[in-house]
Amino acid sequence: MRQKSLPPLNWLRSFEVSARALNFTHAAEELHLTQGAVSQQIRQLESHLGVALFKRLPRGLDLTEEGQSYLPVVQDAISRLAVGTNEIFGQHKRRPVKVRGSLSFLQYWLAPRLLDFSREYPHIDIRYISNLWVKAPDGEDDLEVRWGNGEWPGLHAQRLTWDVLVPVCSPALMARSPIRQPGDLRHHPLLHVLGYEEGWGYWLKRVGADDVDYSRGLQFDTMISTIRMAELGQGVALARSSVVEDLLRDGQLVAPFSQRIEASESFYLVREQGRPLPPDAALFSSWLVAQAHRPA
Repeated sequence: MRQKSLPPLNWLRSFEVSARALNFTHAAEELHLTQGAVSQQIRQLESHLGVALFKRLPRGLDLTEEGQSYLPVVQDAISRLAVGTNEIFGQHKRRPVKVRGSLSFLQYWLAPRLLDFSREYPHIDIRYISNLWVKAPDGEDDLEVRWGNGEWPGLHAQRLTWDVLVPVCSPALMARSPIRQPGDLRHHPLLHVLGYEEGWGYWLKRVGADDVDYSRGLQFDTMISTIRMAELGQGVALARSSVVEDLLRDGQLVAPFSQRIEASESFYLVREQGRPLPPDAALFSSWLVAQAHRPA
């Protein structure tokens, strides 16, 4: 069955106000239109729908059965539009700072620090959109948090973390089956993150644990997934130090080994070269870089 096309929003708005007032003159005053313009829009809406929505009475208006049925639908739609518009664009003219980046960076590094930013700059809103894979800048975002070596053509990069590769597991797993040396990892599931160049194979070769089969284990597309599995005692994750520093300090995870192997990549704050940042985004950028250089 062919669907009826949607009528213009201004017709629907005239219908909603007229249905509430049951008077075209009062509706015209609320809409800042002439009474004739409101009447014409209602006639056009009725013609479009193929039904009468109002009964024209000698002393006013009343809704037909079709009008009574249609009114709550129109009111709900207009209300949703108003709420959505306000939520996204706000009642003020300031736009949020748009940041795209790693979900694990947000969860474990940035989120605990954002409260301090909100207290210091309560007038600035942040919109953080997580992404799994790096995409080319499209002008939609002010800033991006990337994992990499800091060299991306056309982008200005500021380093945020200095990472070490850290095998981590839960205290419960350590209590069940202690891990004293890298070779002991052959008795435990390895938790892998897809897309990282320096994974379990790289780490095991660097520490001389060639007898551990690093092809086995569970694979995930985000670091946050492997960290959560490690917290639950489901295996050992090869984490980046900046992601797990708070979890290690609080005892939610433990690091069985003392070997320190620096990661060749880290988290960077990037933006397009030659494109000036809006004032709020520039302020957030400076604050974030300052946070990264604070002593642990």
